Amino acid sequence: MLTGASDESGPRQAGAAAAPIPAGPGTMPERQSGTGRSDRGRERRIRLAGQAGGLPIRLALPVALAGGLALAAAFPPVGIWPLAAAGPALLAVALCGRSVRGALGIGVVFGLAFFVPLLSWLVNVAWYAWAALALAETAVFAVLAVGQRMLLQLRAWPLAVAGWWVAAEAVRARWPYAFPWGRLAMSQPGAPTARWAAIGGAPLLTFVVALAGACLAWLLLAPGRGPGPARPGPARPGPARPGPAPAPGGRPRAGRRRIVPAVAFTAAAGLALGGPLLPVGRAAPGDSAAAVAAIQGNVSRARNLPDLLRAATVTQNHAAATESLAAQVRARARPAPDLVIWPENSTDLDPARSPSVYATIQRAVDAINRPVLVGAVLQDPLRNAGQLWLPGRGPVAAYIKRQLVPFGEYIPFRGLLSRITPLTALQPVNFTAGHHSVVFRAGPIRLGDVICYEVGFDGLVSSEVTAGANLLAVQSNDADFELDGQPGESQQQIAMARIRAVESNRSVVYASTTGESAIIGPDGAMVARSGIWQRAVLTARVPLRSGITLADRLGSWPEYVITFLTLAALAWAVAAAGAVTAGRGERARSRSGGGPARG
Repeated sequence: MLTGASDESGPRQAGAAAAPIPAGPGTMPERQSGTGRSDRGRERRIRLAGQAGGLPIRLALPVALAGGLALAAAFPPVGIWPLAAAGPALLAVALCGRSVRGALGIGVVFGLAFFVPLLSWLVNVAWYAWAALALAETAVFAVLAVGQRMLLQLRAWPLAVAGWWVAAEAVRARWPYAFPWGRLAMSQPGAPTARWAAIGGAPLLTFVVALAGACLAWLLLAPGRGPGPARPGPARPGPARPGPAPAPGGRPRAGRRRIVPAVAFTAAAGLALGGPLLPVGRAAPGDSAAAVAAIQGNVSRARNLPDLLRAATVTQNHAAATESLAAQVRARARPAPDLVIWPENSTDLDPARSPSVYATIQRAVDAINRPVLVGAVLQDPLRNAGQLWLPGRGPVAAYIKRQLVPFGEYIPFRGLLSRITPLTALQPVNFTAGHHSVVFRAGPIRLGDVICYEVGFDGLVSSEVTAGANLLAVQSNDADFELDGQPGESQQQIAMARIRAVESNRSVVYASTTGESAIIGPDGAMVARSGIWQRAVLTARVPLRSGITLADRLGSWPEYVITFLTLAALAWAVAAAGAVTAGRGERARSRSGGGPARG
């Protein structure tokens, strides 16, 4: 078990550990009143996980480092999902007993160890983009870590710490620039825990995983011995206080102190791993199936191509792949799909303004003779859209991306930043966001679309399902993040799409320009999958589910409730800590002669 000194404990006086502890009524001023006993009891309760079991700072920092690296390894491309509980466990162990400054330091070490490898794919855009985002996320995480340190003072701190992870993720998904990467829930596709997402969405799944990690930390912090040496203090006259009677075996209460955390960890881990027993993921009467196709046309990896040439080439690649699929269908080498999905940015030239692009897309749609969802950049105003094209008719409906990428599709504080750096010129005009969900109709298919970054936001995906979608599409463009063959960004988004499939009990078609692309079943299983930097055509027959899961019915309420209760617990912990500090001050003044004079 982990034991050691806290960085908050004061220096020990030489020989103080051997000083006898006074006993008997009247030997200490504070024992003469019930208030003193109440203060000491409150202080003992508030220190349950604080100073009692904290590691020395020289050990806490490596533990925080190991925790951040472990949590990063829970996500793709490594993807060892049990480490999603180990990371929070090690963070709680490292935070135990820290001061505010110490908690900030632990948060910085853990945050850097987590976000730097998690976001390493950003180096393909620019090293400074990688550094800036990792540092910004670390700074937010470190400040929030102080809150977890306060929660560790409560009796039910494992529950409070699990809630802290939900609240912290809610903050990072909204502020300072919405960025929901690194949520515990999104490390769990394919894990037994994943089905909890169908009950309370990603926030409940995060809570369950974090609770297992917090209970593991409780077990690690459980004392390995009976009561330790007395707190040092000046010797006072009076009879010695008898110590606790030793239990058989010589370690009083040590076994019992371990039993409760061990039982709690076993229960929490069993709860998390019991996901397959949940009554979710079932088909409803009347549900059908449909054949779908995802087109990955591929993109040139050369950076020096003129923009117009690159855009035209990308569209031609996707059209050619679709026409190839049409030829295979005519030859009966593949079944005809009911719907074809192209990725985000499959045309960066507005078809309404470019007759050649319009003709290229329409020719491919007519060849396959099926509805095709095309990712297009539209002008006046500038928008990122998914357009549904029909044979012989062209585009008939469009979904406009609602959650734009900060510094990618819009520049926050553009006027201020343009005075500091010329990099704002890389995105000279902000995109305009959409404002509502759109459900495309194609035969029995009711398609809900989200575009790339949007898959990380709970409400956007859920809104498509509650609007009537029985199939989900995620259109993505990962070319900028995979120039050096690093599939991390694409794999992390596919992991999110798999959790969304379980959460809403819907099949998901994930189409990327360069890969990875995938077709995902309602249980989150990978039905078909491509590699990166290759042309690929994925086809599969998938269920069309119409039922609404409890998670989609509840919407954001699980996150709101857990966050509110966590904030209430934090307020309680802060108030209790303040009361203990005030009590210490009163006792210190009494000992120094501030009390009534004695005759």
